[in-house]
Amino acid sequence: MHSIYSVRLSLSKRLGKPAPNLSIIPTFFKPVLMIGLLGLSAFTIQAQAAILPENDARNPTANLQLISLNDDEIAAENDTHNLSDIADMLEAADDADDSIDSVPDESALTDDTDDIDTSIPSDVAQVSLNAISPETLKTFVAVVDLVRREYVNTVNDEELFSNAMSGMLTKLDSHAEFLDAEAYENLRAFTEGDVGDVGIKVTYQPVVGYWVITDVDEDSPADKKDIAVGDYLHQIGDLKLDASKESNDIKQLLTGIAGTQVDIVTSRAGRRKHSTTLQRNNSHPQVVEAKLVNGIAVIKLPAFQNNSREKMIESLIDLEAPVTGILLDMRDNPGGVLTSAVSVASLFMTDTDVVQVKARQSDTRTLSTQGAALFESLPVVVLQNRYSASAAEVLASSLQTQKRATIAGEVSYGKGSVQSVIPLNDEQAVKLTVANYMTASGKKIDGIGVKPDVTLSGNESTWEQQALKLLQAQKLGSGIRFVRKPTQNDKALEAEGS
Repeated sequence: MHSIYSVRLSLSKRLGKPAPNLSIIPTFFKPVLMIGLLGLSAFTIQAQAAILPENDARNPTANLQLISLNDDEIAAENDTHNLSDIADMLEAADDADDSIDSVPDESALTDDTDDIDTSIPSDVAQVSLNAISPETLKTFVAVVDLVRREYVNTVNDEELFSNAMSGMLTKLDSHAEFLDAEAYENLRAFTEGDVGDVGIKVTYQPVVGYWVITDVDEDSPADKKDIAVGDYLHQIGDLKLDASKESNDIKQLLTGIAGTQVDIVTSRAGRRKHSTTLQRNNSHPQVVEAKLVNGIAVIKLPAFQNNSREKMIESLIDLEAPVTGILLDMRDNPGGVLTSAVSVASLFMTDTDVVQVKARQSDTRTLSTQGAALFESLPVVVLQNRYSASAAEVLASSLQTQKRATIAGEVSYGKGSVQSVIPLNDEQAVKLTVANYMTASGKKIDGIGVKPDVTLSGNESTWEQQALKLLQAQKLGSGIRFVRKPTQNDKALEAEGS
């Protein structure tokens, strides 16, 4: 039996009229997953929405209503809001990807050429190699042969070519990559709530002057690449590590969307440094947590998954108390599903532009809020740090642009590109940057980030208290209480009991 939610209001006069019923439409994914991934990696999915009946068990927030605190129910209009328009706005990037191999090249290899190996699959034979210098191809083959013969250890050809594909993509930009079976599965699983790391813990040891690996999880990505306790960690991505770095910096740089990769530079004491590419496949399910502090709901949103909107509503219901304001904590949030960020923005704003998306072969598209803004009357402060990225920056910038929330903390990461995850087969895929996004007002995010309205100082552990003080002057005199509306079964059981 699906849950039915309702909201109890102590300030019904603030709303002016009853809020319509709100149905959240589950999404069915196309083969291409659209991702808004950060340097720490975040993620967005190209979805095709479908309308489900209000009483369908797959529709978890059907018949969301507003009722007064004195238990007099406000009549709710029957109004279903289809979120498919949001996903459809990313269609252009999809189209460009899907048409790459659909048009034959006039100079493509054909069976008329005597030198063609007829065992070559027809789809590969259609790809023109005229743009590639014969000398380049000769050099590539020579390098492969050299590694086969001379490398100190025996190397599997499959691993060599997998590494070659990975290198080709990562040289394009830090967000493009080749996904093997495990990484692809973890990336797909992320939409339901997983964030991953590489399975190591590090501590700075002044005696040796290095960050030293103190723990390696068994069978983790690091363990499988022979990273060991006692190894020195010198660099993560482009960031060189020294005594000035914080432990939280290290942790967050190694953490990101499950299935994405990160390069690290390590060494054994007294030996040469070497670089290793690790997948963040040591995954951990994420939970949307909420607590009540002097009537203010503090919601920790760790990432944006398909169900983040519903989890936020559930977290407020579980408080079982009136709410006078919301502190949305998006520190360390690496981003996630871009349409999820738009859905969350829709809780706070009505008919409002959220983000602009520009693909290579399409006009700029603007994604806007949809449906009833259930939190519209609640004052909001957003807490962010330098690891808040991608979809988290989309939400923060839209709330800031519309003056709907105060952004507090420090400048965010600055990740403004969209990746498309394109399956090659059932077990492998390519993650490729296919679009850039900007704020709703057209300001660039990539490499810049979202600047806070209020910069917070001191130890980050004190930021929550500082942000709560900002909200104290804004919070409502009387709160809004979120409760579940009884189902038909609940009513029947209650009637039997009486």
